Amino acid sequence: MRYVTRCLSQFRLITSLLFGSGMLGVAGQMPDLPKKDGPVTIPAQPAAGSAERNIAIHLMYPNGRLAGVKSSTGLILSLHNWGGIKFANAPVPDPTSFDAVVIGVDYYQSGDKPNDPLPYDFGYLQAMDALRALQYVYQGLIDKKIPFDHTRLYGMGGSGGGNVILMANKFAPRTFACIADCSGMASLTDDIAYNLPGGSGLNARYSKDPTSPAFLTKAMQEIRDIGQPQHLAQMAKLGNHCKIVVIHGEDDPYCLAPDKKRVVDGMRAAGLDVEPHFITTQDVDGKLIIDSKHSIGNRTALMTRFAGDFIKPDSGKTCRLNGACDFDRKEKIEYPVSGGSYTVSYEKGYPVIAFSSR
Repeated sequence: MRYVTRCLSQFRLITSLLFGSGMLGVAGQMPDLPKKDGPVTIPAQPAAGSAERNIAIHLMYPNGRLAGVKSSTGLILSLHNWGGIKFANAPVPDPTSFDAVVIGVDYYQSGDKPNDPLPYDFGYLQAMDALRALQYVYQGLIDKKIPFDHTRLYGMGGSGGGNVILMANKFAPRTFACIADCSGMASLTDDIAYNLPGGSGLNARYSKDPTSPAFLTKAMQEIRDIGQPQHLAQMAKLGNHCKIVVIHGEDDPYCLAPDKKRVVDGMRAAGLDVEPHFITTQDVDGKLIIDSKHSIGNRTALMTRFAGDFIKPDSGKTCRLNGACDFDRKEKIEYPVSGGSYTVSYEKGYPVIAFSSR
């Protein structure tokens, strides 16, 4: 009996973590923006039944100082890979030449290891953490009355970070002018969720056993699918005009190209602005492109080549928002899934996600 009780307790704990607690409170007060490059810790959405949770973010300013921010300066999320921290294996633009505050995020499960007991979040709370970091800088500049360019909000990520920035664009569909995904996961497939043989080399450590703390529901899979047709249609209906740049190797053994192509096709069908670059062996030049697998090459250089003109302020192709971002709209966004729906609330400016059953 004690064993059953313990399992149920673990199940409730992890379900709370994976579905989201739905709590609207923020643990403590937001700190002031640091005056120069460096880390700062901010409160994040509670998880796993915890009363509070904090994340570290890493800021790089133009010319290394908050005083380098001016009316033309934008904001860029730069997100690390699965298991990384800070800017590991992420495309990292130079904040001065791109005239932007570059924001790295130690999102939930940063530093994750293959033998960690919890299943991998796969972009759910991780995207919330990334958006919370972006909103912290956005609102912090407003509070300090520091002029910046509200239309230049961007994001990019490598591998797991590519997945997280795609999820962030889904959860904040009117916030980014352009995002760049370098070799990110497209969805939490059965193959990845359950470590099935013959497919991806990734293992997200979920279970098919309903009594397991790591049990994966259909709803949890659907919200983590970047290419879910209803969700793409909802993004288009809400007015997502983000330029989505996809850079992906045809022979990626971890984030399989066919799944990313399915997502790209779905985005096109929904009318979203996606620009895919699927790298083949014929594209390998030994300089920019090293292979057609997972790394492809230096991700900063790849981002600059394929998405740089959409992000730099004076390229002639700069992408900009043409309306208020989700932080300013303070509305709710709902995505239907099997057995209920997920709602992302911006009522307090920062995002909070929760699952509601029906």
